[in-house]
Amino acid sequence: MAPANRYLEGPFGPVAEELTLTDLEVTGALPADLDGRYVRNGPNPIDADPADYHWFLGNGMVHGLRIRDGRAEWYRNRWVRDAVTAEALGEADRGGPHHSPQGDGTVNTNVVGIAGRTLALVEAGSFPIELDDELETIGRTDLDGTLTCSYSAHPKVHGRTGDLHAVTYWWPEESVHHVVIGPDARVVRDVEIPVGGRPMVHDHALSDTRVALFDLPVQFDVDAAMAGQRFPYRWVDDREARVGLLPIDGTADDVVWCSVDPCYVYHPANAVDLPDGSFRVDVVRHPSTFRTDPSGPAEGPPVLARWVVDPTSGKVREEVLDDLSVEFPRFDDRRAGSEYRYAYAASLSLGDPDGANGSVVRYDLENGARLSWHPGPDRVAGEFVVVPRDGSTAEDDAWLVGLVHDEPAGRAALTVLAADDLTAGPVATVEIPVRIPIGFHGNWIPTTA
Repeated sequence: MAPANRYLEGPFGPVAEELTLTDLEVTGALPADLDGRYVRNGPNPIDADPADYHWFLGNGMVHGLRIRDGRAEWYRNRWVRDAVTAEALGEADRGGPHHSPQGDGTVNTNVVGIAGRTLALVEAGSFPIELDDELETIGRTDLDGTLTCSYSAHPKVHGRTGDLHAVTYWWPEESVHHVVIGPDARVVRDVEIPVGGRPMVHDHALSDTRVALFDLPVQFDVDAAMAGQRFPYRWVDDREARVGLLPIDGTADDVVWCSVDPCYVYHPANAVDLPDGSFRVDVVRHPSTFRTDPSGPAEGPPVLARWVVDPTSGKVREEVLDDLSVEFPRFDDRRAGSEYRYAYAASLSLGDPDGANGSVVRYDLENGARLSWHPGPDRVAGEFVVVPRDGSTAEDDAWLVGLVHDEPAGRAALTVLAADDLTAGPVATVEIPVRIPIGFHGNWIPTTA
């Protein structure tokens, strides 16, 4: 009997078909100002060996819904046809430049819209994959020849300029890159920063004037790679954990490194510059990752914490804001780099003692209050994104949009919540009569984008 792998079973288990479903049933009323597509990416392995399958390496599949005029016009799921996935499906490569002479890997982590283009993204080792409006793969893109390094799964919009910032890495390089894409989807900045190792850099933080680089104790393990490990990143006990502050227009010489207690951060929320020159960022802090379990991030609990990075002392002060196990923090992107009040997250831990497992959580960072909405028995909410209402200025004058998974029923639902009235439950639910595996990240791509 083949060994079990939790990332191939239950709510993580892959689906075998690509579908197009139209005229989906809606419970409640979809807000009239929702005009666009919700699209989410995640692993959906085609032919995985349970003995060595790693969740981060599964073939990417995007799931999307088109919402317009109060209707859910379609649901589609499509494999992202990177070179690896096209070959596994027995199809021709869709073409486009390769980042690496050895070929790019699977693209399975996020999907964003910029300058009218839809780009599927992965953390390292690949160029973006461009999709059309109906989620079919167009091909790899180096953004008109302007992208020359590996890209990231987590670009962030600068709240004032609209530029898209990312921190990227690739295993052969002992450095990271700060890459900025302008509103026309062309790279306008690429600065290489040596880090003296090969860290796994899942994400970064961005204030109005600075980028925070996370150099944490997960490193590429050459011995593991030589032994055939498909995902050869491991926790290194004697690697210093640190945060580097880089001015958004600075060079590698301008980085100020500050020590932090050993941990790992997959995802931060918002970051701001403080009047005394410090940098504040709210993060979801994991005690470690890939230290005892190399197959996925299962060394929690991950909790919301506030870091104040002080370039004068070279230290990071930490305050744990809540002890609930959460991930996938989001906020109103219009507040990016400036003071904000509300953060939203998903509680995904098993056996949570206060009944919030599978919930959408809202944090009021001004008064410390926490609210949550649970989708019901046997249901789990994933990452929810913040979509401002038309004409709104208040950061909670918004909709929260995301997927709810009902594994026993083999179904999913796109759910719309009111950010300012979370506990009231769904404003609208689009019933999807098929299951969608637990995945990674998505975004709302408005029609005007």
